[in-house]
Amino acid sequence: MKKTFPLTHEQLTAFTKTYPTPFYLYDEKGIRENMRRFTKAFSIFPEFREHFAVKACPNPYILKILAEEGCGTDCSSLPELMLSEIAGIKKDRVIFTSNETPAEEFRYAYANGNIINLDDFTHIEFLEKTLGRLPDTICFRYNPGPAKHGCNSIIGKPEEAKYGLTREQMIEAYRIAKEKGVKRFGLHTMVASNELNPDFFADTAKLVFELAVEVKEKTGVRIDFVDLGGGLGIPYKPDQKAVDYDEVAEKIRAEYDRTIVPAGLDPLGIYWECGRPITGPYGWLVAKAIHEKHIYREYIGLDSCMADLMRPGMYGAYHHVSVSGKEDAACDHVYDVVGSLCENCDKFAVQRELPEINIGDLVIIHDAGAHGRAMGFNYNGKLRCGEVLLREDGKVVEIRRRETVNDLFATLDLDGVEKFN
Repeated sequence: MKKTFPLTHEQLTAFTKTYPTPFYLYDEKGIRENMRRFTKAFSIFPEFREHFAVKACPNPYILKILAEEGCGTDCSSLPELMLSEIAGIKKDRVIFTSNETPAEEFRYAYANGNIINLDDFTHIEFLEKTLGRLPDTICFRYNPGPAKHGCNSIIGKPEEAKYGLTREQMIEAYRIAKEKGVKRFGLHTMVASNELNPDFFADTAKLVFELAVEVKEKTGVRIDFVDLGGGLGIPYKPDQKAVDYDEVAEKIRAEYDRTIVPAGLDPLGIYWECGRPITGPYGWLVAKAIHEKHIYREYIGLDSCMADLMRPGMYGAYHHVSVSGKEDAACDHVYDVVGSLCENCDKFAVQRELPEINIGDLVIIHDAGAHGRAMGFNYNGKLRCGEVLLREDGKVVEIRRRETVNDLFATLDLDGVEKFN
């Protein structure tokens, strides 16, 4: 799959005169068109909604674009709930899927009419004590344990994950919730991250659908919606194939017709909480080559670092790298492309075949539109870069300014330190 960038070399060069590197750039047109393809594929279900995982790209401008395309959000913290509200995404269009949740965050979600998705059996009692009652709508997160095979390493084996309820706990949780007056029920699971095999998601749907039937048979609770989580991957490497949304939808629909319809659970809402496949391919980290180093390997040093994009250093994840204006040049040099963090894992690419990179060249790191800027940090006193949005009309707007030293020091009592001894 050929990696592209929405600006020409001349456009990008001119743009950096106004917005110096490093920065993230997002393509509004690409995000909208992609979301429409996603929605169309899953329109074969009686009810469908994508709840975008805010953690993937927590910027209200991006959330507002997605809201206009019919998305809700999936949130895991108070600030994410607040960002959704700022973007105009409210009430039951927000699912609050958190773990080890403080009481005040449950209160906020409940007061705003958000769907609360409980991560543990003990949270039923905790939530009831916190709110004085259980909400009218409640969802439980299922951890299938060894019943789910083939999970990748990012989330890991379900039985080793801290998330969710066991099958036996799920049955008892619905029974208790029904007795306490809950009226509407959801069932959620999340067992993958960056998975490219369509069969994996059909198998997950099968597990969830079968559990929904079992819940009905053993407790009388009718599940109103299932949230299949996220986990749809993107082709980070050029030789990988993108997930076919239509194929995934059709395979899940076959399981739906096989299990849900005969059990009398049709219509059943089908929700996703994807983040990566929605915005991932439509965001890029743009940096500049500022140093070169010739020792045991050839190094190119950028003006960005792992503080802006931690995935390669944290997971060893692959992100395609290209050099603006040299897209068609021969990849006849081998580099480690690195940043300035005082950690040897601060590498965007290791022993990567690339065109010759000269000082001042603009380096583009692809597929950074999800879990990129969102995972930034300030170790080493690094200042996180800003974000810009390429609008459909070709205009570019800044949607997050870069951090300053004043931002970094804002929580310090600098006046008080002079008096400290």
